[in-house]
Amino acid sequence: MTPITHLDEILHAVRDLPPISVAVVDAEERHVLEGVLDATKAGLITPILIGQEKIIRDLWEGFSAPQPVTITTPSSGESPAECGVRLVVENQAQAIMKGWIHTDELMHPVLKHLRTGSRMSHVFVVELATYHKLLLVTDAAINIMPDLLTKAAIVHNAVRLAQILGRTIPKVAALSSVELVKPAIPSTIDAACLSKMAQRGQIPHAIIDGPLAFDNAISQEAARTKNIESPVSGDVDILLVPDLDAGNILAKDLEYLAHATLAGIVLGAKVPIILPSRSDPPRSRLVSAALAKLVFQKSWPT
Repeated sequence: MTPITHLDEILHAVRDLPPISVAVVDAEERHVLEGVLDATKAGLITPILIGQEKIIRDLWEGFSAPQPVTITTPSSGESPAECGVRLVVENQAQAIMKGWIHTDELMHPVLKHLRTGSRMSHVFVVELATYHKLLLVTDAAINIMPDLLTKAAIVHNAVRLAQILGRTIPKVAALSSVELVKPAIPSTIDAACLSKMAQRGQIPHAIIDGPLAFDNAISQEAARTKNIESPVSGDVDILLVPDLDAGNILAKDLEYLAHATLAGIVLGAKVPIILPSRSDPPRSRLVSAALAKLVFQKSWPT
């Protein structure tokens, strides 16, 4: 497979595949429904909108070209998130999309009922005009302060996604604030251990180097200036961040200051989970749906 280097190529890759059924949790908001409608028109998803039927139907029918849609109201005592998970368990939905709900509210029943043998983690797929290919950033949404073994699991998920995007042996930079191992900065120790674990085959199908500061990971020239010899500098596929705060700040910096477009997905659950921010632009929502469709077709063939 030729590596996918632009987000439009993800849309193209799933163009002829059948849409996946997606439970949209807490769909009682116009911006949420606009994103759902775009993905539906593009043939990416068949939505199941979860929430109060009258509110959703009034909003849906207000669009200029409404499509027929399925609306599900949670049963008595059931939260919208629990309803979405139930639809997956009952094989009515093949993916979950976050609507107008906080991530922690959505993920609580997901973590309880949709676990697999893998750790769940979130990956942003980032398109930048200033970088020569798509950049994966993980984890900026699920794991708050991951320890070494959790980071290894996060890398495993991101490597799998990179392979789906056509990167056979992706290059991973384990980020920290400095490029030297310093016991006072725990992320440098984790990064060095991950690098050695990859060398010893404990994290297969990836080249991992670290600790690396962001500039040394992205720019070969910056690494060369600091006399750093790294197999990933300037050609990195995956940026592993030290913790959720660092990842969230990095992703939003790239989006708002570097004008990046971000698509995101949660991996490691029984189905793909789409976690759009409530402030995401339409294109980000659309490509996130396409990414979920691609991951589903590659990982959960029907």
